[in-house]
Amino acid sequence: MGGTGGSVSQSKSGRRALCICIVILLLLSGITALTVWLVYRPQKPRFTVVGVAVFNLNTTSPPFLSTTMQFSVVTTNPNKRVSIFYDHLSAFVSYHNQMITRPVMLPSLFHEKHSTVQLAPILGGGGGVPVSPEVSYGLGMDQEAGYGVVALRLTLLGKLRWKAGAITTGRYGVYVKCDMVLRLSKGFVGQVPLVASPVCRVDI
Repeated sequence: MGGTGGSVSQSKSGRRALCICIVILLLLSGITALTVWLVYRPQKPRFTVVGVAVFNLNTTSPPFLSTTMQFSVVTTNPNKRVSIFYDHLSAFVSYHNQMITRPVMLPSLFHEKHSTVQLAPILGGGGGVPVSPEVSYGLGMDQEAGYGVVALRLTLLGKLRWKAGAITTGRYGVYVKCDMVLRLSKGFVGQVPLVASPVCRVDI
């Protein structure tokens, strides 16, 4: 009986010691991660649309919209000690909160610390996208009215990881919205003037 009680006690002590070791390791890992975060403090990347070209923009009845557009997007990593991995990036264009191009997957991107990269995604092409009659009518009216001013939004969605030295974080969702106003008259093809510098909001 005494031998059995002693082995049970030893087993409980062993489990308690193991739990204590696991807790200590978790605490040390958390402290290390927090220290790295406080030292490096990664800032959000910045995005700017510097150019837009429109090669096709047509609406048909019933309301379908077909377009081909190319955007020149400059993204800046402001961090001096942290690089950025972008995974599963996709982009699409919307007008009055309705998508007018299907999402296009972009290549994965490794953004070196304190550097600038230019992207030039071509969106649209292929078959048309079904749109509401209001979007079809509004887009046509915007192109014909006055100087032809059209407000569009370029959206980029994906995942990013921060890399500081040998440490790489888990994936964080990134959501970029670039609102812009184009001077686009009906039937125009080519590089489109930007009425004002597009504002891009980055959420992580």
